[in-house]
Amino acid sequence: MANYHFTVTIWEEDGVYVSKCVELEVASCGDTPKEALENIREAIDLYLKNAREYDMIGDIEPSISSPEKFTSVIEVEA
Repeated sequence: MANYHFTVTIWEEDGVYVSKCVELEVASCGDTPKEALENIREAIDLYLKNAREYDMIGDIEPSISSPEKFTSVIEVEA
């Protein structure tokens, strides 16, 4: 079994912490940042199990197998 690297963003929205996996566009939430992280880990695991079952893992392999990820926060005036 391979190890994959994911970028997860967590933010507070109306009293709930939302977590989103950038590579898979999978989201979850929790009452705390820690719970949101645990829940997104479970959502990612389920996504990967389904991707393997339906032989779709090759389609997402390049975006999830890279050990190096670069993220940035920018401000845009709107």
